[in-house]
Amino acid sequence: MPDTIAYFQNSLIQYGEYNDRIYLIKLAKEDFPNIIKNLNDRALDKGYSKIFAKIPAYAKEKFEEDGFMAEAFIPRFINGHDDVYFMGKYFSPARKISNDSQEINQILKTAKSSPRKKKTADLPSPFNFKVCELSDAFKIGEMYKKIFDTYPFPIYDPKYILKTMQENVIYFSIREKDTIIALASSEMDIASKNVEMTDFATLPAYRAKGFSLYLLNQMENEMSKREIKTAYTIARALSVGINMTFAKMGYTYGGTLKNNTNICGRLESMNVWYKFL
Repeated sequence: MPDTIAYFQNSLIQYGEYNDRIYLIKLAKEDFPNIIKNLNDRALDKGYSKIFAKIPAYAKEKFEEDGFMAEAFIPRFINGHDDVYFMGKYFSPARKISNDSQEINQILKTAKSSPRKKKTADLPSPFNFKVCELSDAFKIGEMYKKIFDTYPFPIYDPKYILKTMQENVIYFSIREKDTIIALASSEMDIASKNVEMTDFATLPAYRAKGFSLYLLNQMENEMSKREIKTAYTIARALSVGINMTFAKMGYTYGGTLKNNTNICGRLESMNVWYKFL
């Protein structure tokens, strides 16, 4: 069962056994610093092995005093001015150890050395690009079912997809006729003028055609029109393709979140990349 997304005091969190963690998605200033103790109490009560917190720079010192460690950093994240830190606290020694660190470092080295794309190629026939509509919610869910054995959010559920589309998420697709063959989404924090570029998926038979690059370029163009200032992603650290995509498009590596996310059947570490639009 997917983890729950809800307000905790005035802050937005995700929690549950699926990812075996609490994720502080957005900290409300009025909850600080008492929320630190409250998150700890909840994690201990439920037996979660990690708290993952995305926090403004002003809160970093207090979180560190409580045993949190900065795992990633994005400058100018909030309204193009204020920095943000991704902090981790572990309640299990095993979860703190990354057994894939050598492979992750090699993937990062390869991605960082890849040439930057000045322009993405046009889509060849018979493929076409389309921003998804509400009526596509079922197709989107079915597409994600084909790609991900597990995922940190319930993207297989058309009701969840529809809800996100009605709130703050735009889904971008590449299609062959009317069949979706590649997808990605832009999850906007409109108040803070940042966006998470996420949910990238391409059917196996259509990979290595540059579709992720094309989608990311289209997403950036749309976000720029909406005056979004900072784009970022939390990408699978062991995926060569997605790390290469963001590096080629000029994103900067911001850090690695260890054993952070239940995706593709197991807990995986995630890389943070960011870019100013």
